[in-house]
Amino acid sequence: MKQIIHDKDAYGKGLMAYQEGKKNAKFTVKSNIAETERWDISVFFRNESQMPEAETIALNHCKGKVLDAGAGAGSHSLWLKNKGFEVTSIDISEGAVEVMRKRNVTDARLEDFFLLSDTQKYDTILMLMNGIGIVQSIDRFPLFFSKAKQLLNTGGRIILDSSNIIYLYEDEDGGATININGDYYGEIEYQINYGKIIGEPFKWIFIDFETLKDMAEKEGFSCNKLYEDDHYLYVAELELL
Repeated sequence: MKQIIHDKDAYGKGLMAYQEGKKNAKFTVKSNIAETERWDISVFFRNESQMPEAETIALNHCKGKVLDAGAGAGSHSLWLKNKGFEVTSIDISEGAVEVMRKRNVTDARLEDFFLLSDTQKYDTILMLMNGIGIVQSIDRFPLFFSKAKQLLNTGGRIILDSSNIIYLYEDEDGGATININGDYYGEIEYQINYGKIIGEPFKWIFIDFETLKDMAEKEGFSCNKLYEDDHYLYVAELELL
């Protein structure tokens, strides 16, 4: 995993283009499980009134000092800032961090979650827009939970959203065909491009709630579902026991 993205930062360049006035800017997103998609970059700049229900519920469950991990353009950090929270906002994209600073995010840092110093503790780790994807694969979750324990105060929590992407493997009869001896079906590979800037491919994971709950409980966290929609997306709260 590349720790900090300096070159080929298509994600950061796209965010910067939008910040500088290109309001119709789009990412071209390739993956190994779906056709090439075009994403409106405006989605990363939503204000409070534009936040979807899932994200609003997640934000309302934040407590105390917050680490916004994979903060992107900083929209969730700004929501929390406006509510009086102390927030540290991290991302591995140089462009994203620059955009956050231009948007007056208070404490925006170019940092990798897994390399973050544990000298500063938090009450909430926030990981929205499937921020848990940074874990990349099922076998890296023990590493993730170990790092989260280092960063959280006693009784701290992780607030995240993700999706069960089993629907991508369903046939016309509603059954799903999965290789049980292969990788977990939520492990995918993405590539984000902006204009002529071709980003490096990276691994990402979408995790179903039951699998998340099982692993969290084994690692000393409770895991409760706060929200679920009709399209397999959910919000979870994991509390350190």
